[in-house]
Amino acid sequence: MYEVERLDIGIKGLNEILGGGIPRGFTIAVVGEPGTGKTIFSLHFISAGISSGEKGIYVTTEESRESIVKQAEMFNFKFRDAIERGDLIIIDALMEEKGDPWSLRELDVDELLSKIIEAKKTLGYGHARVVIDSMSAFWLDKPAMARRYSYTVKRVLSRWDVTVVMTSQYAVTTSLGFGFGIEHVADGIIRFRKAVIGGSLKRFLVVEKMRQTDHDKRVFEIDIVDGKGMVIIGPYTVSRGDLSLPFSVLARILESEIKKERELLRNSSE
Repeated sequence: MYEVERLDIGIKGLNEILGGGIPRGFTIAVVGEPGTGKTIFSLHFISAGISSGEKGIYVTTEESRESIVKQAEMFNFKFRDAIERGDLIIIDALMEEKGDPWSLRELDVDELLSKIIEAKKTLGYGHARVVIDSMSAFWLDKPAMARRYSYTVKRVLSRWDVTVVMTSQYAVTTSLGFGFGIEHVADGIIRFRKAVIGGSLKRFLVVEKMRQTDHDKRVFEIDIVDGKGMVIIGPYTVSRGDLSLPFSVLARILESEIKKERELLRNSSE
């Protein structure tokens, strides 16, 4: 019987939720509102790979390289040491610095892919973990291109012996579901949510999809702890009102999706 090779995520309890970890070679969509834990998840994913002898490539679009390194240090992830050893490359798409070989001049998907492939060649032979945090930055001014850009990234990187985590965020107040484009092409979807319940902020995750995996379908409460990172508290019994969006917001998101599809079709016919 064929056995799926799975990658440790570095979060206690999450590997079990996923039946042993993320399948090697997959493209995973990690989606949710700002402040729900997507970047912390990504740091765990890269750190666990480095600990097991794998190389890492981290693309940051919303924080500087130094900010990512310092955030990793808060959870005892030794990103700075890994960079110095040549085990990790952080591509900074936010702070373009003259003479920096690992920064993006602009948020362009072709340039992104070229830089990731260059980093993979620099790191050398063998499997590498790739994080793009976040893909949303590449289509903020053209949301209709979200699905096409996500598919291009998956198709190109699938040839390079990498496992990819692409984060994407949306804010319900904007009525734009920026996660939807990436979700259509992903092999797995891990969704993060947050809600104020009983006067306290709570965070949750649910594995909505993972190919080749009989994953746990329950909602899990999580926490972010200094010195540890992401912690799985346990399954959470969700009431109808805890995590649901108001109907008016859902309607606006659906309307936005229809507009994006029409724009995509119009662009394709031109």
